[in-house]
This record gives sequence, C-alpha cells and structure tokens, in this order.
Amino acid sequence: MKALIQRVSQASVSVAGEQVSAIGPGLLLLLAVEATDTEASLAKLVHKVAHYRLFSDSNGKMNLNVQQAAGAVLVVSQFTLAADTQSGLRPSFTPAAAPAKAEQFYLQFVQQLTELDIPVQTGVFAADMQVSLVNDGPVTFMLSS
Repeated sequence: MKALIQRVSQASVSVAGEQVSAIGPGLLLLLAVEATDTEASLAKLVHKVAHYRLFSDSNGKMNLNVQQAAGAVLVVSQFTLAADTQSGLRPSFTPAAAPAKAEQFYLQFVQQLTELDIPVQTGVFAADMQVSLVNDGPVTFMLSS
C-alpha cells in the first residue's frame, strides 16, 4: 500500500460539481492499494499514518501526530500511485490491486483509522473526483507498507 500524505489547513472532494466531503486542519491522504498487499500491510500503514509526526509542537518541531494536533484525515482512493513508471513513457498499472480488492482495503483502511478515534472523511471510491487542498508548509510524505 502507498499513501501520499499532505499536511493541510483544509481539503475537500467534489464529485460532479458537488462537494462530498471536507476537512479543516489535518491530512489529505491519497491511498493506493497494490495487488501484493495483505491485511498485515494494511494494518502497518494505518499505524504509520495515525502515528506519523508531521505537525508542529509548541517549539515548532514536527513532533505531533494527527490526533495530537486535533486534526482530521481526508482519505481519497488513487490507484495511479501504484503505477510502475520505471520504463517507457506510459505508466503500467499492473502493480495496482483489482478494483474489488482495492475497494475492500480502502474501506478497511478508513474503518481502522476511525476505530483509532481519528475524524475521517472520504472521497468516493472509483469516482472522477476533484480534490482541493491548501497544503500547509508545504509538507508532503510518501508512506508505504
């Protein structure tokens, strides 16, 4: 699994011109599920996202995780992050999970974050979404499991 996380002051998702979710300060998380992912890799990435310290403490150091910073997470499925871009000029999506597995893992990822008492909003799986954000910093990290 891959997660591109961005620290945001706000983010939202719209589908067909209608806003379906929005958060204030927190993380915009673009999630890719790969064919080789397992329940263990899912749990590992959930733990990493929940505990990754990328919010500033009172000394201006990145020492706080999203919960400690009282932030929310907006999770958006994005299979293109699973693309193999090593050769040629066109991405290969062979590493990406089949849609049924990807949706199952996406929903489990959201559920497991929610069970950690982190406020979570979502995009719409497999929809053509418009994602808006104000990147805070900018602070962006690629996490994988």
